[in-house]
Amino acid sequence: MPSSSQWVAFLVASILFIQVPGPSLLFTIGRALTVGRREALLSVVGNAIGLVAQVVLVAIGLGAVVAASATAYTAIKVLGAAYVVWLGIQAIRHRADARLAMENAAPARRGHPVRIGFTVGATNPKTIVFFVAFLPQFTDPTGPVALQTVVLGLVFGLMAVASDGAWAIAAGKARDWFARRPSRLDALSAAGGTMMVGLGATMLTVD
Repeated sequence: MPSSSQWVAFLVASILFIQVPGPSLLFTIGRALTVGRREALLSVVGNAIGLVAQVVLVAIGLGAVVAASATAYTAIKVLGAAYVVWLGIQAIRHRADARLAMENAAPARRGHPVRIGFTVGATNPKTIVFFVAFLPQFTDPTGPVALQTVVLGLVFGLMAVASDGAWAIAAGKARDWFARRPSRLDALSAAGGTMMVGLGATMLTVD
């Protein structure tokens, strides 16, 4: 299983990743502003279930790849670090996305909120690539990689529920505060992106 230092690094990296505006976060904010807190929270639960489904599928494939080749494991680690740097750059470039989502909430979709959230989570390409490229950084290649990946993914899902749930609850109140100075939300996204660039660069230099 992952070491204590790997767990700490994983938790920090996951927090940063979850806060980068993407389909799930923007969807949560939009739901909170258009259909209310309860519907948004149910959508958050559905989204997390979709993420877990992705993790299980990814874990099956990663376990086979890592077990078969140490070179493949190293290659995935390098690609994962590069991907984190890219995500950070994208977060800085698109730092206005979260603000725009709050100012122009998307129309509510029809259907049960859990099912809608599941669809968004299960089809989010950002998290699929993240799980494939990033989770191996925090596994022990000599142990059951698939099991470790699932555990890490479940923890990631719980963190996503806590974070997105907080956004759903705070969206209405936060909208007025951010509306007075939109640069506040832009700065938040840019800061998160900068930290992710630093994290990715560190991953490239650490064995």
